[in-house]
This record gives sequence, C-alpha cells and structure tokens, in this order.
Amino acid sequence: MNSFGLSFRVSIFGESHGEGIGIVLDGVPQGISLSGADFDTDIARRSSGARGAAARGEIGTTGTTPRIEADEAHILSGVFNGHTTGAPLAIIFHNNNTRSTDYQQFSIMPRPGHADYVASVKWGNDNDPRGGGHFSGRITLPIVAAGVIAKKILGNVKVSAELIAIGGCEDRGKWQELLKATAAEGDSLGGIIECTVDNVPVGLGEPFFDSVESLISHAIFSIPGIRGIEFGDGFRAAAMKGSEHNDPFGECGPEKNGCGGANGGISNGAQIKFRVAVKPTSSIAKAQQTWNFEEGRIDTLRIKGRHDTCFALRTPVIVEAMTAIVLADLILR
Repeated sequence: MNSFGLSFRVSIFGESHGEGIGIVLDGVPQGISLSGADFDTDIARRSSGARGAAARGEIGTTGTTPRIEADEAHILSGVFNGHTTGAPLAIIFHNNNTRSTDYQQFSIMPRPGHADYVASVKWGNDNDPRGGGHFSGRITLPIVAAGVIAKKILGNVKVSAELIAIGGCEDRGKWQELLKATAAEGDSLGGIIECTVDNVPVGLGEPFFDSVESLISHAIFSIPGIRGIEFGDGFRAAAMKGSEHNDPFGECGPEKNGCGGANGGISNGAQIKFRVAVKPTSSIAKAQQTWNFEEGRIDTLRIKGRHDTCFALRTPVIVEAMTAIVLADLILR
C-alpha cells in the first residue's frame, strides 16, 4: 500500500495540508555519511518558485505553483554522529503554507482528472481532501529524500533524468512562451521525461514479477500524474523488424541498446534508458463542465488555489529518486 521494496524498504506517510509528511526507510546500511544538507540540492530541484527554477537551470516563468514551503528535512532517527546506524531512518517535512479553504468545493464538485471522487467513494467523509490529501503531488517530497539516500547506496551507479518535451514541444527555446500562454488561458501542460542509468552491473532483476523493468515501472507509476513508460525503443519496437530491434553482443556486452538495458527482465550491463509521460496538471483555472453532486446536474467548476501549469517541470528528480530506490533495493538483495 504505502510501502515499497524488500531489502531497502520505504514507507511514506502524511497529507498535503496535515502537520507534515515523511518517510521511514528500513534496510539502510550503516556507516553512510548523512546530514540535512545532503538533501538540499535534490529538494530544490523539486521546489516551486524561483528557488526551484534556479536549481533546475530555468530562466523566467517556471509554470510551477506559487505555494512555497521551506521543505527542510528533519531526520528523526537512524543517524548518529553524522552517519547512518543501520536502524530505521525516519525523515519528516513540516507543512506551513496551506490554504485548506480552497478545497471545500470539491466535496460537491470533484475535480476532473483528480482523485477527489474515487477517494470520497472509497473512504467517505473520513478522507482528508485538503490539498489533495495523501494523493497530492506534495507526497513526492519524502520520496525525493529517500532517493538521496538510495543514490548514496548506489555509489558509482548514476541515475539522471531530464525533461525533454513540454506539451508535445521538444524545442526548449519555445517552452517559456508556451508556458506563459497556457497559464494565461488558465490551462495546463504535460511533458516527457527521459531517465538514464549508467554503470549498471549485469544481473539486477528477479524474474518473473520482479524484473528490473517491472519494478521500475511499478515505482514510476506511483508518482501522481504518470501516464506511460517505455524502455529503449519502446513502442517503436512494434514497427521494427527483429534485425532492427535486436541488440547484438560484443566483447563488452550489447553493442546497441534497443531494449533499454535489460534482457529477460535482468540488467545486461548497458545503460538503462526509459521515457515517462506526465499528464497535464489536473487542477486548472479554466472553467470546466462537470457534475454537481449536491444539485444533481452538470455545473460549471472554477478551481481556486495555487497549482502548477506544468508539474512535469518538477518531476525529473522524482523519477530519479524512484529509480534509485528500485535499484538500491535490488543491489541490496
């Protein structure tokens, strides 16, 4: 449910507008150097506003939410004298900048594309809808923190992700103009993220159900707003011939990488490479026609609040974190 992994196990907790959100990590090896400052770089990459834009190397309008949080990682356990102890490691982030009144209307008119409706049916009045509750993209913050530790476990195995398209546009020079125009319309945009993993050892993955692609896909689809994933040639492979898609082996392993780094669900020593589709942000200012459950009719929904024009801008570091978590778990098995 809210836990993932076997030898390196992560468990998330909290809601977007609750007291705080956090993560508990079990299986962290002892002796890893760790302090609060180690989280700063990756947390800043996920952040909104000017701080996040600078960390991501962006200029001008970012398309991210104006909600600004300190996002300071507080280590509660599992670290002594600057090193991990081997005991469960707990990290918490406090929520301070919340405006819960913006979400009262969604009990009557659930947001199209969001989890408001399904959560209300599944848990009724016991669900916490404020800020999206446990379904909010804010819950990815502790995942990024877990990714920082996972990357330390991976050592020279390097995980890197970048945004390669926004709203179907791959020309980075046009992104700011596209974001500004979309924000002015009160609408949102999605994007595509490409992730690569270098220096991957041969043999990671446990077929059948725990193949390396299956576990990465499982973790990636846990990120709110993910709509697709493809490895290597991906969907293009369906239009290829075997002679085009196959990866011949040389003395040092595969000489091309149509498979994206794995054969039979096991890493083959080549670079793991995959792309992820991120949907447009569900909460948009543009008026939408949807069902009013209180009045029993189609009505106009105008969403208040502070929301991303393009959440994909902040997602690459989350994709990195999820990937690192999976690989750290496999390496420690």
